[in-house]
Parts: sequence; C-alpha cells; structure tokens
Amino acid sequence: MTPGAEVFLVAGALATIAFAALWLPGVARVFLIAQAAFWSLSYVARPLVLLWVQPEPRYGDNIPDPRLAELGYDRGVELVLRHVVFGLWVYAGLVVAYVLWRRARPAGGPPALLADANLVPALAVMYAVGLLGRAASIATGAIGSAGDVDAANPILNFVAILATIASLGLIIFLRPAQRHTAALVIGGLLLVELGWTSVVQSKTPIIGAALALALRFAILGWTRVSAVGVALIAVVGIGGFGWLQSLKKTEVAKSEAALSDSGYPAVVRPFMSIFRRFDLLEAATDAYYHGPGFWLTPDQVAGHALRSLIPAQLLGTTKFSSGTAWATDIRGASVDLSRVTVSLAEGNLNEGYVLGGYPGVVVGAAFTFGLLLFWARALYSRHFPIVVLGLALTGASALFERGILGSMENVGKFLQAAVLAWGIYLVVREYRRRALPEPPPRADADVVGAVNLVKRGSG
Repeated sequence: MTPGAEVFLVAGALATIAFAALWLPGVARVFLIAQAAFWSLSYVARPLVLLWVQPEPRYGDNIPDPRLAELGYDRGVELVLRHVVFGLWVYAGLVVAYVLWRRARPAGGPPALLADANLVPALAVMYAVGLLGRAASIATGAIGSAGDVDAANPILNFVAILATIASLGLIIFLRPAQRHTAALVIGGLLLVELGWTSVVQSKTPIIGAALALALRFAILGWTRVSAVGVALIAVVGIGGFGWLQSLKKTEVAKSEAALSDSGYPAVVRPFMSIFRRFDLLEAATDAYYHGPGFWLTPDQVAGHALRSLIPAQLLGTTKFSSGTAWATDIRGASVDLSRVTVSLAEGNLNEGYVLGGYPGVVVGAAFTFGLLLFWARALYSRHFPIVVLGLALTGASALFERGILGSMENVGKFLQAAVLAWGIYLVVREYRRRALPEPPPRADADVVGAVNLVKRGSG
C-alpha cells in the first residue's frame, strides 16, 4: 500500500462524517463536525507530521513514538491505523444512515426549558457555587490536571464541575433583552473557561465552551458572522491554550520545548503544542501492540460499566478506572510505565479493538454514536436534571476520546452532578416563588368569574 494511504482513508471517513452532518438539522450537526475535527488532529494531522518529518525519538518530545519509529513510520502508521480506518467508516455509515432517517421527519422545536423562567437563575447559582469550588481548589493547591489518576480533593473537584456545566448552560440558553449584554456575558464566560483550561492543563474546558457557543447558534439559527466567529474562537482558544501554558513554564522548560520544536518545519511549529495534546494515535499504537483479547471479558466490561454509575460511597469499594488500567495493562505492555502513574484516553475504536477485535470496534463506534444521540435529545428535555446531564456531556471527553468504560465513568460522575444541580434548581424555584409577587389575574379570567357570579345570582 502507498505510504500514507491509511491516513487518506481516515481523512475520507472524517470528510464523509462532516459532509453528512451538514444535512442534519439540530445540534447533532455541531457535535459530528466537532468529532471529525477532533479525530482529524489525532489520526490525520499527527500521522502526516510523522510521515513528513520522520523525527527521531527524543526525551521530552511525545510526537515521535519510539514504537512507530522502530517499525518505520511508513509501515508503522499503516499498521496502527487499520482498525481506526475500519471503525471510522463504520461510524460514517451510521451517521449517513441517521441523516437519511432524520431528514424524512419534521424538525423539532426549540429546547423545552427555554420557556422556564427558573432555568437561567438556577444556572447562575450553579456557576457561583462552582466558582467557589474552583477558588477553593486553587487556594488549597487541590487542582487536578489532565491525566491525573485522582484529584487532590475529590469534593472540591466535584463542586468545581458545576461551574463548567453552568457556564455551558448559560452560553447556550441565556437570552437577555439586549444583544450586547449577551455578547459581554458570553465573552466573559469564554475567557474564564480559557483561564481554567490553563489552570487544569486540559484542553477540554475551552473546547466545551466553543462547542456551547456553536450550539447556541445551532438553536438560534446560523449566520455567516456567527459561523466565522465560532471558528475563530475555536482556533484562538486552542492556540491560546498553548500560549497560556508557555506563561507557566520555566525558562529551562521553554528552552527544552524550543529545542524539541526546532526539529520540525517552521510551518507546523505553531501547532506543536496542539498536536501533543491530541494523542489518540498513541492509543491506537497501544492497541496494535497489545492486540485483541487478553484484557477484560464482556461480563467484566458490563460489570465495570454498571458500577461506574453508582457513587463510590454507596458501592463501598474502589471503582475500576479504565484510563489507569489502559496505561498499566495496554500501554504498559509495550512501553515501560513502571515509574509513571497516569490515566490515559484510550478512544472508542482502540478500546473496542483490544476488547473484541474488529467486532469490538463496531460495538465501540455504535456506543459512541448512541451516546451522541442521547446527548442531542437531552438538551431538548423538559426535565432540568436531564438537561444538566446533556450539558455535562457537552464539556466532557466522552464523545471524543473515551471508550465505553471511560464514557460510563463520566456519565456516573455527571449523574451525581445532575442530582446536586437539581437540588439547586428546586431551591431557586422555591425562592423565586416566594420572593416574586404573584402575577395579576388575567382579564379573561375576571370576566368568566363575573359571568358565573351573575348566573348563580339569577338562579
């Protein structure tokens, strides 16, 4: 096969997903295009850099994988992407089939909770509580970073999640009377999430915020200005992430990063920090080297997935961590991680391949697509906890870089957040009911009451 052919097959599948999504009404279009863009950075851009530069592995540079270099980049990229090509074309087939089915049905209305006067106040209170959790995490040094196995303070980390969820909800659902007010509030929320992205050293918060803005316009209706604006915010946000990270580095770290980047063409150097954060190609390499089977049985997968939905306090035991198990059992099979304890993103197709070969890849792709459909319906639900769950999935990695096990862990955590958010919503609703004056009776009700009184008197 021609060198790089697998990469172009991946690109074809992702282009099919993105093009099909353009014909899809509603918010699912946004997420499908975002998935195609996300996966293209891991499975297209990064392999193309490796094939072009053929870099030698060196300390401090995670772009060149020693395992791929040992195979030879041409041959290595072809081998590790085979199951990815298969899985992405399966996913593309599911998307095309859904688009054809969905377009034959009438378009739905706006989200049901837009008519709820308590929605935005409840989200604002959630945001304030979450910001207090973030501030306490910073003050106590209890901030968890991307890849950490456990947060330094799980309670503060759990409370801080409310800020992320509420910020996405406010970006999507806030409808002030003045347009410039909406622009100021949303701009402030985006800046805060960009700052938090730098603090926790994770790309997820700013990606979630950019997605929320795109979802807002998907609900309100797209214009040329809004489309360009969302694209610019996504580019500036991800590019700004690398710049913010550089502000936190020491001079020695900056020198080491500059030395690593110097081996790459000048045209790709500005994007090196981004390529290093999108590392599903490493997970695909893990899956290739480990091979199918000899990890978890279907019964174990189902058991771990179901237990992920139960709070650890009620379960009475430590829950299975798929990201840590992937690092230890799968990547550890081909890379020495004896001195490193991390939680890795495995990706749905890579996890599926390890669990069950190519049939497992089909199951992994179908699970992610089913979760996406649930997310799309959740945002339109009339029940506040379900909407919160949809918002949480918007700002999470489940639909981008986690498999079945990792996604279920996220859902379990978000279910607890949804319960807490529901409690806040009920308190806000009761407070507003008592604090706000009762609306005056409608004129037609007064007329009907007077007519009935006259009838009773005449009888």
